Amino acid sequence: MAVGRPFLSVYGHITIDQIVSIKKFPEINESVDVITKNTTLGGTGSNIAMAAAKLGVPTAICAFVGEDFPIRYEDEMKGSGLIMDEMIRVKEYETSQAIVVNDSDMKQKVIFYQGPQGSASKLNNMLTKNASNSSYVHFCTGEPDYYTSVMGAIRGSGPKVATDPAQEVYKMWNRENLQKALALSDTLFCNDYEARVIERILGIESVMDVDKELVVCTEGEKGSTAKIGGETVHIPAIKGKAIKDATGAGDAYRAGFYCGLYNGYDVRDSLILASATASFVVEEVGALTNIPGWEEVLERAEGYL
Repeated sequence: MAVGRPFLSVYGHITIDQIVSIKKFPEINESVDVITKNTTLGGTGSNIAMAAAKLGVPTAICAFVGEDFPIRYEDEMKGSGLIMDEMIRVKEYETSQAIVVNDSDMKQKVIFYQGPQGSASKLNNMLTKNASNSSYVHFCTGEPDYYTSVMGAIRGSGPKVATDPAQEVYKMWNRENLQKALALSDTLFCNDYEARVIERILGIESVMDVDKELVVCTEGEKGSTAKIGGETVHIPAIKGKAIKDATGAGDAYRAGFYCGLYNGYDVRDSLILASATASFVVEEVGALTNIPGWEEVLERAEGYL
């Protein structure tokens, strides 16, 4: 188990993913055949944290799993170099699970069981040790009230904090808790679909109107848009060899961003390196099956930096 001071701490789900591909999504009461099926370790928390660790960033995972969490996946996480003293097994919930369905156009639908991360405040266990000692702390999927409590507890310790509600923004976030999280954050991450929800929740015209030091909105093959210190810039999409599975691309993007910062790049170039990192992940099925080496990322990003 890796020990030491983390550069990055990540809060989010550790999930068992079942990823299937079909030709088209079924209508009500219709069944369709599965073309491919893969079961992997997933979850936004483990995806971001493991990708960052594999890229060489000292990273801590701060999350809860059930007692049923497979040892082989715990060993896989340890093998990535993660700091794991705040990955906690609990008896109250089974480990979260996602069933991810991709159609032939690579559009996704997901059925998700929250598990302990979605009810973390009921577990009476504030995970703050690693975050308090980190340079950056990233909050993604999980219970908003628990996350804002942790943000408040680590405030003043020095880390820069990112709020990244991801797919949870559709069902677990409202105006009150989103405003509270943003008030305790330096950065907002989202994709273009989530941005529309954030705009509606906050009553703003554009997610770029959020008054934060950094706002990043990923837009798939269009690249991403970022507001950096008040200036809005476009970050190009960097193409890989092929697109087989979009699962985890956004998570790899975030990991690549933090790796850029860890290696001394500024925010804009770190976002370009994030785009390059994501381009590898979509080349294979699964969020963690094709994490590149840092030299590979630099080579693919050459000409964009």
